[in-house]
Amino acid sequence: MLRGDAADPAFAAAVHQALGLELPVALTLVASGETSLQWLAPDEWLLIVPGGEEYAVEQRLRQALGEELHYAVVNVSGGQTLLELSGANVRELLMKSTSYDVHPSNFPVGKAVGSIFAKSQCVIRHTGEDTWELVVRRSFADYFWLWLQDASAEYGLQVAA
Repeated sequence: MLRGDAADPAFAAAVHQALGLELPVALTLVASGETSLQWLAPDEWLLIVPGGEEYAVEQRLRQALGEELHYAVVNVSGGQTLLELSGANVRELLMKSTSYDVHPSNFPVGKAVGSIFAKSQCVIRHTGEDTWELVVRRSFADYFWLWLQDASAEYGLQVAA
């Protein structure tokens, strides 16, 4: 989790220096490879990095941001689970699970929102034409998995590790 003043050019420049990513605007995410930065609020972003790189990325951010800027960098990876959904019927699965409008005209690739999904809170990210990600609290991961199994049964669920 990253917090800071998006209107401060020094903050934006330091984030770009550390991550190679621009700060995303409202309801969007930016990505490079397996690293992504998602807007959560005007002063808050969710940073997702490949497993095992959390500490190194945190250190790069802290070094780039320095001691003069007002910011917070918090590793919340232990409390979150990321589920990737892909395939031709993912949008139909999402329509069964959330009231948020996932029609392509309202939810294009690159958009990300916090919403209610299967009666629980999560972050829904549209990362590719037929690829979506759900970021859920770890304590709800089993519940989400059971929900997804049931909701996707008619589409032929396949698990890839």
